[in-house]
Amino acid sequence: MTEGWLSEARREFHASVLDGILTRSDKGIPSNADKSSQVSVAIADGILHRIGAAKTSAKLPGQTAGANFEQVCATFVEVCFERLTHLRPGQFAVKKGGDISEYDQYSHLDELASIAKSNKEFATALGSDYLISPDIVVIREPEADSVINSPTQLVDEQTARLTSLRVVNSTQPILHASLSCKWTLRSDRAQNARSEGLNLVRNRKGRLPHIAAITAEPTPGRIASLALGTGDIDCVYHFALYELRSALVELEREDALELLDTMVEGKRLRDISDLPLDLVI
Repeated sequence: MTEGWLSEARREFHASVLDGILTRSDKGIPSNADKSSQVSVAIADGILHRIGAAKTSAKLPGQTAGANFEQVCATFVEVCFERLTHLRPGQFAVKKGGDISEYDQYSHLDELASIAKSNKEFATALGSDYLISPDIVVIREPEADSVINSPTQLVDEQTARLTSLRVVNSTQPILHASLSCKWTLRSDRAQNARSEGLNLVRNRKGRLPHIAAITAEPTPGRIASLALGTGDIDCVYHFALYELRSALVELEREDALELLDTMVEGKRLRDISDLPLDLVI
């Protein structure tokens, strides 16, 4: 069977991760492993052995590794989305960061922020949890009527005067997806991603964007802290799910393998290669 383009894109994604983010220490410990956990080191080593050779260098500081991982993930999503225009036509763009109030469904948050600045009591009651800056966003630009009407006359000046898809109604981009990137996972980082997801759900006016997380965490137990449960994020995407499962089989980690399969079968965990196609739904 002919290899699919996504398989090639996935290999290039891994090559980018191996170019300075995923490295080995001088003791051979992968940089996404918890060096204090033999299980974490063994699983991370098994994944790394399967995706390619890593450089030997000092582990990057956490924030640097996280920012670099975000950039690699953003590039992967952008390159893939450009190949999928036949499945999801429109003017889409992939960006790093940005305040959600820039986008149509959350533009009202700007007004709340302005009120909070001028009223301390209101600011105290409101808090600041709604002020979210996603790691990666996929946005859609509103369309001109000439584009909407290109196959046939669909809209006019009398109807469809509130939809955000028409540029005559709104020029603000529409938030199509919010992606949280977690190079590794500890319980606090998992809860941070969950909180961001819940705030995106609660504070929107209009269509809910895709809400997903991407991680390179090697241990299923820690992945489960983010993946299990529903309501706050759509799904967690692992940077090397196939290699992770293969490593667990080789290591005979039956308990971890059962947990991993539970997350996969329960539609809570998927591979990075699934993400672009899920985003066009």
